Amino acid sequence: MIQLVVFLPLVGFLIAGMIGYKVAPRISELVTTSLLFVAMGLSWSIFVDVGLGHGRASTLALANWFASGALNVDWALRVDALTAVMLVVVTSVSALVHLYSIGYMHDDPHRPRFFAYLSLFTFAMLTLATADNLVQMFFGWEGVGLASYLLIGFWRHKPSANAAAIKAFIVNRVGDFGFALGIFLIFKLTKSVAFDQVFAAAPGLAGQTIHVFGADFDALTLATFLLFTGAMGKSAQIFLHTWLPDAMEGPTPVSALIHAATMVTAGVFMVARLSPLFEYAPATLTFVTIIGATTAFVTATIGLVQNDIKRVIAYSTCSQLGYMFVAEGVGGYSLGIFHLFTHAFFKALLFLGAGSVILATHHEQDMRNMGGLRKHIPVTFAMMAIGTLSLTGFPFTAGYFSKDAIIEAAFAASQHDGAALFAFVATVIAAALTSFYSWRLMFMTFFGKRAAHARVAHEYEDGAQAHEGQPHEGEHEHHAPHESPLVVLAPLAALAIGALAAGLAFEGQFAGHAYEEFWKGSLFTSQENHLLQAMRDIPGWVSFAPTVMMALGFVVAVYVYILAPGAAQKLAGAFPRLYQFLLNKWYFDELYDAMFVRPSFAIGRLFWKGGDGRIIDGLGPDGVAARIVDGARLAVRLQTGYVYHYAFAMLIGVALVATWFVAGGLR
Repeated sequence: MIQLVVFLPLVGFLIAGMIGYKVAPRISELVTTSLLFVAMGLSWSIFVDVGLGHGRASTLALANWFASGALNVDWALRVDALTAVMLVVVTSVSALVHLYSIGYMHDDPHRPRFFAYLSLFTFAMLTLATADNLVQMFFGWEGVGLASYLLIGFWRHKPSANAAAIKAFIVNRVGDFGFALGIFLIFKLTKSVAFDQVFAAAPGLAGQTIHVFGADFDALTLATFLLFTGAMGKSAQIFLHTWLPDAMEGPTPVSALIHAATMVTAGVFMVARLSPLFEYAPATLTFVTIIGATTAFVTATIGLVQNDIKRVIAYSTCSQLGYMFVAEGVGGYSLGIFHLFTHAFFKALLFLGAGSVILATHHEQDMRNMGGLRKHIPVTFAMMAIGTLSLTGFPFTAGYFSKDAIIEAAFAASQHDGAALFAFVATVIAAALTSFYSWRLMFMTFFGKRAAHARVAHEYEDGAQAHEGQPHEGEHEHHAPHESPLVVLAPLAALAIGALAAGLAFEGQFAGHAYEEFWKGSLFTSQENHLLQAMRDIPGWVSFAPTVMMALGFVVAVYVYILAPGAAQKLAGAFPRLYQFLLNKWYFDELYDAMFVRPSFAIGRLFWKGGDGRIIDGLGPDGVAARIVDGARLAVRLQTGYVYHYAFAMLIGVALVATWFVAGGLR
């Protein structure tokens, strides 16, 4: 069964990629979507059996992948509760995205290629989730990186899409380099890359040091730190987060797939899978907590002022991923996975809902050119309202259970950890910011008056593209918004169920009474980790704090965008530097351009024009050729064609020879 779950998307990729153009685009759509729905059904069956039932964790060896000296790597599929959760998340969201794309991409002439890429992406993520060793995980890790590059740059006619794809690829390579070094170090320490052997050796490595770069470091701290740098890149944490908002240049279904359930959650999954290593590296866990909390706060502040509907949701993704890492940093691995699970439903719902809005407004993405859409697209409005309620943590929605649990865990851990106290404060503030920018999106898009024009064919002030893709033929400004077709709305309804009920249905398994029975040891916590018990003893006000902040953000958004129109412009005018600072995303891109991009180009030009052009070519091939030409010019001057010139030269030669012999005879 597990083999089918993993390899059915690969079959879909091969069929769509090899024969999609030769037969018909519809074949690619139907085949890939059908195979994903089969994989989704099988994944839920595995989830019920392994997680909720009495099924046991198992490992299915498929083949020996390769052997090199002491390194022996098998291709094996690991099936436990953690794998089952990821299988459900990945296949469910991917299947619904495939179905949604049938309607969303129906006018694109390159649909077979698009559906092939979607299936390839899903296959790579499933290989990562089912990996039984670090090398196999790295294969899936790099596979989703490649597929994301292809999907983000799918519209190759857009220079901005090509630039975004390259940016995502390069930024992820920075983190992946650290991930690879971490794998090398783990192999050096344990002589294995298989999880069972590595985990068994972890307790014995605690406290050991390794000599690197002329200094001694704690071995597990260094190894886990390197591994986490990979997670920072893939999960878009602060300093390596700049690629994710730019990835909005891809089609909206790509945004939902990458940012909801697959690529960006790979880092969260990796830390949870390697919890037996991280538990023995408290310094790394402290770093994870600080990075997660900082990301949650910083990206939430950026989301306050963005005007592209997809970029607002993208920065929300960065912020929510920060929450997940806070949970894992304080030792609540199951809480991080719980939020990963619920986040997949409401964030995919919001992205796909944004795509429905974009379709309704004829490919407009600037929220300032929207407004009053709830009467025109009531179903999309209702679905996005559900997603927003869940994202902001409205009581008894999915996000309420998982996000609030993370904030409570941070407070419980803060009693003995200063980093956890920082995380608690940052996540509580981020909860208010999340509520504000989420309802800002809803009010600017669905309330107020409809903008006078349906689309703006220019780039607006923050440099983002004003619309996605290209306008359809015959499209004009006077077209009224329209509701999306059923094939687009049906996935929204399915995701809305998860956004409402997933938290209440599975709270006991992830963090409550059924924790031990559900996880069955697939997540590791040391004997000193009593986080879940400590959460039961926190003060009552801590549990209410996220809800109060959610309500505060909502009230402020209502005042600014409903009760006092124009208040947002007045605030921006009152604090112009702060507004520009947030609008320009804390100037991370400009900083990196000054620190890395420009110096890299300058060094490249130096080696190109100075080293290669002037020195190598100048002294080498070009220099030798030039000297030969100069010699030829001198030789040509001797060939005048006049006999007396030649006779004179001969006379000079005879005189020189006679002088030589006379001078030699005098000695």
